[in-house]
Amino acid sequence: HLQLVESGGGLVQPGGSLTLSCAASRFTLANYAIGWFRQAPGKEREGVSCISSSGSSTNYADSVKGRFTISRDNVKNTVTLQMNSLKPEDTAVYYCAADYSDYARCRDYEYDYWGQGTQVTVSS
Repeated sequence: HLQLVESGGGLVQPGGSLTLSCAASRFTLANYAIGWFRQAPGKEREGVSCISSSGSSTNYADSVKGRFTISRDNVKNTVTLQMNSLKPEDTAVYYCAADYSDYARCRDYEYDYWGQGTQVTVSS
């Protein structure tokens, strides 16, 4: 089945930037909407940003609008989340997930395949 691998997490100071990538092996992501979700300790998982399989539609959580940008390259088989102006409250484990559809839905129950997650820590 589809396996997703996240990369790009790490420790960054407030105001800094990170780029997360979601990649798949053996399967093309071109038929899947991709979502980025995050979960901080003691908090529920939340949808951060999602992109349709064609890339024509995107959605963002209000908390990240204007700071995060989701994009995809269906030739390279990757989806990228560019995170700028990071805040301590962005600290969480970030997961990418795939939904076999062309809808940019940011509801976690819509997604069937999940990566293992990558830690993002924003701290001075």
